[in-house]
Amino acid sequence: MSRIGKLPIKIPSDVDINYNELNLTVKGKYGTLKNQIPQILGIEQNDGTLMVTLKNETRNGKAIHGLYRTLIHNMVIGVSEQFEIILNLTGVGYRAGVQQNLLILNLGYSHTVDLPIPDELTVEVKQNTTIQLKSHDKEKLGLFAAQVRSWRPPEPYKGKGISYEGEVIQRKAGKSGK
Repeated sequence: MSRIGKLPIKIPSDVDINYNELNLTVKGKYGTLKNQIPQILGIEQNDGTLMVTLKNETRNGKAIHGLYRTLIHNMVIGVSEQFEIILNLTGVGYRAGVQQNLLILNLGYSHTVDLPIPDELTVEVKQNTTIQLKSHDKEKLGLFAAQVRSWRPPEPYKGKGISYEGEVIQRKAGKSGK
């Protein structure tokens, strides 16, 4: 049995969970998330807690037990609190802005980078160089943040690029003069 899989999930009072043999639906004040649960797993709901149980202790079952417990836990947190990622733009002339449903980035290219914002995400630009991303779906939030970051990942010599809040960039010395 998985160490993570056997931990209970606490359900906040404003979250509603519906489960039938295959589909799990989690509703909260920030949205609704759905996921398919493999038949090898079962879900038991008792007064404010949720337990993910393993029906057969097969190798495959043990492998996905902890995974699905974490996925369900992320769904519960997402619809009740939301997830947040902050991206910092470091570099001369690097700027960000939001127009309608587009994130517009000036990253030193001869053109602007226009990225369509997915429906589940809210994007807020603070101080032209700080982008705050929020969503109830952790997977889509991380995917969009990685997409934005891929346009200018931080480089080790001057530290320019798009980095996550709190990310430590290992700096290199560069060329030494004669």
